[in-house]
Amino acid sequence: MFIGRKQELNTLNKLYLSAGFEFAVIYGRRRVGKTALISEFIKDKDTIFFTGVESNAKQNLDNLSRCIMEYHTGIAVDSAFASFQSALEYVFELAKTKRIVLVIDEYPYVARASKSLASTLQLLIDKNRDSSKLFLILCGSSMSYMEDHVLAYKAPLYGRRTAQLKIKPFDFLEACRCFTRFSDIDKALAYGIVGGTPQYLMQMDDKLSIEDNIKNTYLNPSSSIFEEPNNLLKQEVREPAIYNAVITAIAAGCTKMHEISQKIDEDTSVCATYIKNLITLGIVKKESPYGEKSSRKTIYSIEDNMFRFWYRFVPENTSIISRGAADLAYKRIAPGLSSYMGGVFEEICRQYLWKLLLDGKCAVNFGDLGRWWGTNPKTRAQEEIDIVGTDKDAAVFAECKWTNEKVDLGVLETLVERSDLFRFKQKHFYLFAKTGFTKGCMDKAAEMGNVTLVAYGDMLKA
Repeated sequence: MFIGRKQELNTLNKLYLSAGFEFAVIYGRRRVGKTALISEFIKDKDTIFFTGVESNAKQNLDNLSRCIMEYHTGIAVDSAFASFQSALEYVFELAKTKRIVLVIDEYPYVARASKSLASTLQLLIDKNRDSSKLFLILCGSSMSYMEDHVLAYKAPLYGRRTAQLKIKPFDFLEACRCFTRFSDIDKALAYGIVGGTPQYLMQMDDKLSIEDNIKNTYLNPSSSIFEEPNNLLKQEVREPAIYNAVITAIAAGCTKMHEISQKIDEDTSVCATYIKNLITLGIVKKESPYGEKSSRKTIYSIEDNMFRFWYRFVPENTSIISRGAADLAYKRIAPGLSSYMGGVFEEICRQYLWKLLLDGKCAVNFGDLGRWWGTNPKTRAQEEIDIVGTDKDAAVFAECKWTNEKVDLGVLETLVERSDLFRFKQKHFYLFAKTGFTKGCMDKAAEMGNVTLVAYGDMLKA
């Protein structure tokens, strides 16, 4: 069953309905569902679908030739075109009178093997774009290659594309659609454990408990997720050991550049390069206090939930897991799940506020959201606000609590007090709670009039 990607499908279908040549670049991390999206889009269309392999130019040319001839004749013919140029010219010729979709999946494999492929495509696009009905799709999992060699200003294909789609993991509500049997709480836990990457979501069985799912995946040496972080790094980067060290340092609480540098014994300039690549891959994120640009306060954290969960719980239990003691490993993990979910819940709440904004239902039309931390000049104490968003003279402040106790009046009063560090004429407060609110908190919110209380269960109904 195909889930989500409504906006991406709408974009592709709109391009398909145009009268002329279209060229879409689709890229994103491995396992994120790029090929599934393309397969859904082309299921009722004339398509030549070619997937590149990590081999030499000849094998890729043979495979492309076979795909073209099988489309044109209905028979898998072994005879190959003499070159990529002749093969692609043949496709452009076929597309002069009818709409044809040509998909080159895993394009980086083909382009690395045939150095002139990008220039050949540039030549043929420039020659045929005004008379062609071809819909060309280049798809790739190597984020750096697609950005540097397809989308970049100096790339041969720059200026030829008519659309680019960076495919990202599902958000929380999309991920929930993968699970019909989980309770609402278990849906949040599942999202916190594997994130929104479709391939990882498929590893979760909603007929089982969250405990059993963790045991079957992260605590099972034979499962695909157990080795996934290492395997993905090996596929994406040249020095996976150093990248692994960087992620391990961040997971251990080294959030600043100099701390990471000291932890892995590398210069900060070297660290900066590795971290930049991890940010591009969507594994690490960079944060500064909302509204501030000071690099001195910049911190780094693990953005991808699968990586975050793995590095938080697996390495310290590897010896136990390798001996098949999943029950014992889970007992060591379980006490930390609630605190781990605190950060996940904050992200779910941010996504909820964005949905309210896009639906025209948010109290403040903010332009961005972020977390804020800093020193209170009056008390000299360190303060933090989970979510801040601003719009000219208005601001939204939010606190998120993933606890089994109801959120009480003190949480609201603290949020209001911390908001005094910001000068805005209009302020609106959101409190998000896993299990609801005390009567005192609800009464005060009603009295103030600029407070919205949101229970987690209600967020799933939005």
